[in-house]
Amino acid sequence: MKKAIAALLALCLALSALTACSATPQRQEDGTLHIVATIFPEYDWVRNILGDNPAGAELTLLLDNGVDMHSFQPSAADILNISTCDLFLYVGGESDQWVTDALAEAVNPDMVVVNLMDALGDQVREEEIVEGMEADGDEAEDGPAYDEHVWLSLRSAAALCDAIEGALEAVDPDHADIYRANTDDYQAKLSALDAAYQAAVDDASQKTLLFGDRFPFRYLTEDYGLSYYAAFVGCSAETEASFETITFLAQKVDELGLHSVLTIDGSDGRLAETIVQATRTKDQEVLTLNSLQSTSGQDIEAGVTYLSLMEDNLAVLERALQ
Repeated sequence: MKKAIAALLALCLALSALTACSATPQRQEDGTLHIVATIFPEYDWVRNILGDNPAGAELTLLLDNGVDMHSFQPSAADILNISTCDLFLYVGGESDQWVTDALAEAVNPDMVVVNLMDALGDQVREEEIVEGMEADGDEAEDGPAYDEHVWLSLRSAAALCDAIEGALEAVDPDHADIYRANTDDYQAKLSALDAAYQAAVDDASQKTLLFGDRFPFRYLTEDYGLSYYAAFVGCSAETEASFETITFLAQKVDELGLHSVLTIDGSDGRLAETIVQATRTKDQEVLTLNSLQSTSGQDIEAGVTYLSLMEDNLAVLERALQ
């Protein structure tokens, strides 16, 4: 991978030199601040901390076409954007293994990098296999895997905004006071939504969620003391569950009296429907929680924000916990 990334970067830089039309080097020469975020939550957090964008920073979302981060492969243009930017934000989990090689080829020695999982430190959790879940066959050989879906905790989001604000101060100290004020305002909104989640859980008659799908919501459920069952771990590439898993989850629906089975965005819902049909009553709703992993540029143009998606998730959660 490292050789491939180095070759891509060398090609991009060579073409830039020949054509003198690469946007990123021109931005560096004219002093414009260039920021690259891999996924939508990072992008939207930066956008809110920038506020009116007093430095005229140019913010790029790398995964802007709805591609899931687990299957993303950077293009030559992506590598060039990363290697020359002033501030780079990425998650830091197994899905981002390609980033190490990309950063090794960076041509901007002053780049500031924010790794979300590093920023959270000991708050990062290992992926867990709960009862009934399909285990990853390679897990024992590879050692512990860490759950990279840290953005799905509003409390973690508040902490990560502090890390991002500090990074923005490092690359643009002239506007530090503005970034701090914007961060405080945004964290207040995160805190208010966090309180709404807690109130919804406190008032709920049910405290368990069941996913006929992957499960990227460990941080969210842990924040509010919810239990869960699921077919697969959050980063699993599996889509077909065994008969034993389907039977176990259907029996849990019956045992707990659940009125819904959950999926995540991008799912075709077939596994969830199969679980429903294996229950006694066969009348549970199939609901979708958004994992915010495949938000696209079109979604952003339509006005979608991190807070709006998490508000939508709250409405789904309230229904699932009835």
